[in-house]
Parts: sequence; structure tokens; C-alpha cells
Amino acid sequence: MENPTKGILLLLAATLCFCISDVMAKILGAELPVIEIGWFRYLTSVVMVVAVGLRRGDLRLRVNKPGTQLVRGVMMVTSMLAFVAALRFLPIADAAAVGFVSPLLITALSVPMLGEVVGIRRWTAIAVGFAGVLIVIRPGGSTFHPAAFLVLASSLTWSVASILTRRLSGLDNPAATMLWTALVGLGVLTVVVPFNFVMPSPGYFALNIAMGAVATIGQYWMVLAYRHAGAALLAPFSYVQLLWATIFGFFIFATLPDTMTLLGAAIITASGLYTVHRERVRARARAV
Repeated sequence: MENPTKGILLLLAATLCFCISDVMAKILGAELPVIEIGWFRYLTSVVMVVAVGLRRGDLRLRVNKPGTQLVRGVMMVTSMLAFVAALRFLPIADAAAVGFVSPLLITALSVPMLGEVVGIRRWTAIAVGFAGVLIVIRPGGSTFHPAAFLVLASSLTWSVASILTRRLSGLDNPAATMLWTALVGLGVLTVVVPFNFVMPSPGYFALNIAMGAVATIGQYWMVLAYRHAGAALLAPFSYVQLLWATIFGFFIFATLPDTMTLLGAAIITASGLYTVHRERVRARARAV
């Protein structure tokens, strides 16, 4: 049964979890390799997903599209690694702002990957959104850092994973998809982590586990949110993560986005919201 208010609250809680996880990853990145941070995150996720699945008697590994699940898992872990690597060098709010180009990329990628038709209005919104990205990262400017391209790479791979999620919807159980995501990520990183492992202190070990737990809880709450409310309703509220990122950036890292970053973030947000609006209009037109 749909409960829009509950869905919105769950999504807001999920965005808070994602931001807290990013803060922890940024702190960990000052001392530990990115591969190791990712490995701990996926290890924790596997343990939690398996534990919950066993408790509920709903532990599912069999899927209809294992190849698609594998590619999706690789895209997800690549996205996570690129974003965590970028957090070493970028203020958390700047990284979050650029990261929100994902909805625009998903719209663009839906053309070749899903065969959807995107009209001139949404293509214009995509172009304007990328102009906002350029305002945030300012290539060639004194504040530019190449790590911004890592965020773009993270957004691109996340967008591909999101498109694949659409393909899997209705074919594979969401719990099975979540387990596959965790297992693929853990499997990939387990191969390479021995070459990058640094023994963490007890404090950093605990922080790694906490980061993985918070991120997994956020993913779970996000799934629940979309069960209680539609994507068109929830999409605007996902941008609250930019607010969380700004608040945490100020109080924990003593950083605030400058005027140009705020302008670029506003343009990216407006473009994303307009794209959501146009998709809602098209959905209504098809339903008539």
C-alpha cells in the first residue's frame, strides 16, 4: 500500500545515510587506500544482507539475468570507488553537486539502452545541466581539480547501473538484486585488496564497519521509499542530499561551497527537476 509521506521520510533518511557514509569515506580516505575502504563497505553489506535474508527466510541468489546482474554490480562498485577517490581531493558539497548530474545522464542513456524517445525539451535540460557542471568544476580555473572527472565517471557508471536496474525490474527479486550487488562488489575487490591493504587502527576499523552499515541501511531505506511512493514524487527530495553535504562539510571539514558552486548546483538541480517534470507529463499523456 502506498504511503507518500512515509516514502518521503524514508528517502530523506536514506539521503542522510548516504551523506554520513560519504563523510566517513572522506575521513577514511586520508589514511587508507580506496580499494580497502570499498572492500570493507561491501563486506559489511554482504554480512548485513545475508543476515536479514536468513532471518526473514528470503535469501535469494537465483536470478533470471545473471549476466546483467554481474555488469550492474561492476558498474556499482566502479561508481563507488571513483566517488570515494574523488572525496580525497574535493569538498563533499562540490562532489555531491557534480554527482547529481546522474538523473540527466540516465535520461540521455535511456535512448540507446532502453530505446526511449527524449524530446527537445529534455535534451535542452540535459545541456543546461552540463553547463551547471562546468560552472561547478571550472576546467582551467584556479579552483579546478582533476578529481572532478572522477565524480563524472562515478555518475556515468551509476547511471548505467540505474538503467540496468530498470531492465531487471519485474524480472528479478529486489532482495536478490541487492545481494548480487553486494557479492559482485565484494568479489571484485577481494581480488585486488591484498595488493592495497593497510592494517587499520581499531578506530578506523570500526569506522569502516560503520560506513558500510550506514550505506547499506541507506540503500534499504531507499528501496522501501520507492515501495511507498512513486519515483516522480520522490525525485525532488533526493536533492536534499546537497543540503546535508553542505551542512556536514561546514561543521566537520570547515568548508563551504563558493558562489559559483552554488550557482552550478542550482542549475544542475533545476535541470534535473525539469527532466523529472517532463517525464511525469509524458507518463500522463501515455496513460490517457
